[in-house]
Amino acid sequence: MRLWLAMPCSRQRRRIIDLETHPDVKMRFLLSLTNDDNDYQIEQTSAAQQAARRLGVDLEIVYARNEGIVQSQQLLSSIQSTTAPRPDAIIFEPAGSTAHPQVARAAAAAGIGVVVLNRDADYIGELRRDLHMPVFAITSNHEEIGRIQGQQLSAVLPAGGIVLYIQGPSESLAAKQRYTGTLQTKSDGAQLRIMKAHWTETSAYNTVSSWLRLSTSRQAQIAAVCGQDDSMAMGARKALEECHDLRDLCAKIPFLGCDGLPKTGQQWVHRNLLTGTIVIPPNADMAIEMMVRAIASGALPPERTYTTAKSFPAIEVLAKLSSAHARAASR
Repeated sequence: MRLWLAMPCSRQRRRIIDLETHPDVKMRFLLSLTNDDNDYQIEQTSAAQQAARRLGVDLEIVYARNEGIVQSQQLLSSIQSTTAPRPDAIIFEPAGSTAHPQVARAAAAAGIGVVVLNRDADYIGELRRDLHMPVFAITSNHEEIGRIQGQQLSAVLPAGGIVLYIQGPSESLAAKQRYTGTLQTKSDGAQLRIMKAHWTETSAYNTVSSWLRLSTSRQAQIAAVCGQDDSMAMGARKALEECHDLRDLCAKIPFLGCDGLPKTGQQWVHRNLLTGTIVIPPNADMAIEMMVRAIASGALPPERTYTTAKSFPAIEVLAKLSSAHARAASR
């Protein structure tokens, strides 16, 4: 284990000495995720646990219940603890409207590395420059994800129509960026009816169920359902299936989601519960691997690392399936 070149505090110097002289002493990381009932967050948990076991990291995982304040308190409690051992790094996917700049500064000043997941943060360069700490982000390009979903909508809905668009919470930057991207590539004929949920099947189910109880919902001729993640698309589908007047509609219209995990989103596509999804690989495991290398080598990782998203199935396949479905319906 090599010494980190610019130690800002005696705590980290002592910690590096412990790791060098006692190889059995594990690095301690804290991972804070937004919730524990979204399939992507569940996959993040699993990927992080596997990486931690493989690399010998003592990993604690906490969940913010989709509340930025809760997450900030969780992280600060660990950073400022005077009784429990402090972590060597904090890794978090912001649950609120900010990337917790005060938390990140407190961590870096205390000699604790910082990784931001699925969000950019303008303080990264400053902390790296001033404190010489491993502070970095691993994220997807959320506008690009939105653009892919807009292309999917154009492929499955060439004639346009009303789309129930299930968006993440208002304070989520990822939700805003995905919406912006979708507007850039969807066809002009696709009319979005925006509904807000909290990245879970239950929240989307409740949102759509409430909307269906309104008399105005009966006037909408729904042509497609588009969720900013797979679980919300499935929650919307469940709500529509439970509505007697719309039950048959679910077999006729396309449902699009996002995250595309092998055991959920991709399986739902294979079972025709979703028409398409967008594969977004988990990145909590990558964060652990990069932070371990940074501490071990003393070399700063890149400020930002981007994962690659892709349509599942490919846009061209979705367009062909849509054409085939339209021909069959016209017979």
